[in-house]
Order: sequence, then structure tokens, then C-alpha cells
Amino acid sequence: MKNATTRPLSDFNSELKLKGFNVFQIEEDATATRIYSRKDFYKICLTTGKSIIHYADRSYDMDGTILFFGNPHIPYSWETISTRYVGYTVLFSEEFIQLSDRSESLLQSPLFKIGGTPVLNISEKQREFLNGIFQKMIEEQQADYAYKADLIRNYIHLIIHEALKMQPSENYTQDKNAAARITRVFMELLERQFPVESPERPLQLKTAKDYADNLAVHVNHLNRSLKEVTGKSTTTLINERIAGEAKAILLHTDWNVTDVAYALGFEYPTYFNNFFKKMTGTNPKSVRMQEA
Repeated sequence: MKNATTRPLSDFNSELKLKGFNVFQIEEDATATRIYSRKDFYKICLTTGKSIIHYADRSYDMDGTILFFGNPHIPYSWETISTRYVGYTVLFSEEFIQLSDRSESLLQSPLFKIGGTPVLNISEKQREFLNGIFQKMIEEQQADYAYKADLIRNYIHLIIHEALKMQPSENYTQDKNAAARITRVFMELLERQFPVESPERPLQLKTAKDYADNLAVHVNHLNRSLKEVTGKSTTTLINERIAGEAKAILLHTDWNVTDVAYALGFEYPTYFNNFFKKMTGTNPKSVRMQEA
């Protein structure tokens, strides 16, 4: 690990933006793997070592070789316990994988769902097979083959299908305070929607049901948990965060009000003006004029 060659995080960001995928060996990029936190990419990791993975409302205490599936819509963190941690990682965007008609159902599988199992224990025989797939992806990534993206997409599908045939790991512990954990998961997911950087990429999750669906819980359960911990409803927390983002955009950009409204998920500027007035007591143009 000490001799590992590290690469700047910006290198990975640039590659992912251009290609929609990136594959690398953890021995060579261990530091980058630990700090990588792009919110818009799926992740599959094949690793050997001791670690604790916190994923939604569960914590997995893992030792040995595992296969991990990360969903950008579900907050997770990874504590590495071993002094040496080896393996492979592939990162890919939803747009990249969904070029194939069959991919949407794969992303809806238990591997990527909050109520499913994102961590699998891997035998030595399975590790050798999966190692070969990751090595082939790395080779293709470095090659000049015109259809290498299609080939890598197929390799990702193969990993997912192999995982679906395996017995899910049950080596997890439930958080003692379920309401507190679901609240934390919701708040992290809420924050991952911001900042809104362009009217061309408007806010995707806007309602309590949107968040409940992404977290694979019933909207009433989500609402009860949030009220128990924060004293506020799901809708109130979402609206407060959207109003805060609206104010920041008005103060720090030159977007017109129509663009701000659309970027934050409002179909018409009038709806946004009414919402903003209700939440802040003033109108959008007044906020911008005060700053001037």
C-alpha cells in the first residue's frame, strides 16, 4: 500500500465525464478509491480485507473477499480496518449502463436497492473468476477497440448476473434507533441533490414520495421517522432545502427567475414565486435586488 501510485481525484472525474465508466485496481489507486465520492455514479467493488460498510440502515462487518454494489442515490460509507486492502473497482453512470435495454431491470435488482443486500461474501473460486472479468475490463479500457464501451458494459452485466446467482450476505447489524438512521439516510440523500448547477439538469427528487421510492420505504414510514427525530414532515424538510437553494442561486448567479424555477422543478415561474413567497416571506426578485 505504501508504494501505491495515487492519482488526483480530478483525473477520475474527467475520465468518468468523458466515458461514463472507469475501471481500476485498488492496489494502484487505493487513496483515490477511499476519497471518491461522486454522487452520480454506480460502483461495484471486489475487495479483499477487513472493513465495515455502512449502507442505508445497515452496517456490514466484513472480513475476507466481498463484492459490493454502491447506488448513488443511497448514502454509504466505508471504514477500512486492514492495513492492506486489495481488489478492483468499476464506476459507471446510469446513462452509460442504460444504453442497453436490459440494464434498467438490473439496476432495480436487490443488489442496488436499499431493502436488498449490496454486499456478498465471495469464495476463492468466485474471486478468481471475478478477478478475470475486472482484468479484462482494465485491458479493454486501455485498448483502442472502437466498441470497447459495449464490451465493458457487457462485462458489468456479467458481474451483476453472477452476483444475482450468489447467496446474499446476512452479516449485518440493524441500527438500534431505526428512526434516527432513516432520518440520517434521508438527510444525506437530500443533500446529494444539491447544488443545482444548471437549468439543463433540474432537480430530480422533489416530493416526499420521490424520496421514499428511492429509499425503498413507504412514504408514511419515512414521514413518521422524520417527525420523530426532527419534528418536521418530509415535505417541510424538502421545501426548506429547496427554498435555501433558491436563495443561493438568486444571490450567486445571473439566472433569470424562469431558469431558477425550472432548475428547482417548478413547471411555471408563478408556482415558484408563490412557493418562495410562502417559504421566505418575500419574492425572488426582492432577494436579488437586496444583494445588488
